[in-house]
This record gives sequence, C-alpha cells and structure tokens, in this order.
Amino acid sequence: MLVANESSIVERQQSLGRHYVEAPDDAWITDHARALPDNHKDAIHGAVEPANSDGVRQPYGIHRAVGGDHDAPSPGDLLSAALAACLHSTLRMVAERLEVTLLDSEVMVTARADVRGALMVDMTVPVGFQRMHCDVRLEVPAETDQRTIKTLMVGAEGCCVVFQTLKGGTRVTTDWRIDQVA
Repeated sequence: MLVANESSIVERQQSLGRHYVEAPDDAWITDHARALPDNHKDAIHGAVEPANSDGVRQPYGIHRAVGGDHDAPSPGDLLSAALAACLHSTLRMVAERLEVTLLDSEVMVTARADVRGALMVDMTVPVGFQRMHCDVRLEVPAETDQRTIKTLMVGAEGCCVVFQTLKGGTRVTTDWRIDQVA
C-alpha cells in the first residue's frame, strides 16, 4: 500500500523550488542514453545504456513490422516505458503532495504507428507514432473526494516531463561525426 505522508519527496521538492527561484539556471537538467550494437553484423539488435545505470545495458530489437524479429523490447516499447515510468512516478509524487492515499496504481501505455512511412512504402504516411494512449488505474480510499482526484489527474499529466514533451513536441537535432577508416 502506498500511503501519502510527509516523507522526504514533499520536503525535497519544496526545498528545490525555493532554490530554483533564487537560481533558475540550476533547474536545467540533462538526461542521456547511448545505443550500441551487440554485433556489428546484426542491424536489428543492439543495446541502450541509460545514464545512471552503472553501465547496465538494456537489449533492444527491431519490431517485426519493419523487418526485425521483435524478440526484445523495441524502441517503441522503450518510448512507451519511458512515458509509463514518468507518468507513474509523477502521479505518485503529486498524490503525496496532495496527501492522497494511493492504495494501488498502474500506468499502461500503448503506442500505435503506421509503419508504411518508415519503410518508404507510402510517403504520405508520417513516420512516427500517430497515437499514444495512457491507461491509468488508481485505487484510492472511498472517502477521497472527486475534486481532489481531478486535481491529482490534472497535476500528474501537467507535471509529467515525458508526457508534456510528447504532447507538445520538442525540437530534435543531430550532430554526425563520421570517421573514415582505411
């Protein structure tokens, strides 16, 4: 059972909020991950190494719809996992700040894409996920009022970095470094 209380998250966030008012540049964070091949001759498998993972790599495989075996999480699965993890943790932090007791919670994310654009079968089909859906299940005590639940829902979506990034779009740039080896 997840119980809202005055644990360190509320105190931490309030302290950080006060600090960021005084030093807004400190509020900028940088997350990163890198992808590497498992085998240089296998184009459909690799591994990602998220920051702060102590070098632990998560294998990935390409979806069968674009020619892979789909025998490991696909990049779309990893994107869905990032959204699910961010929305779930944000939901729990907002619940704690609102002093809402969560008896149980789960976030399931489904992403849908028409891959004809990615395969250059139909250039009118955009490359990318056309839809992502979050199915959030909460269990709260019966006495939790509807206004508080609504505030929790709006707050979780509004404060979730990955949700808001995907919903609003973000500029993505690429730098290429090509080493030609004899």
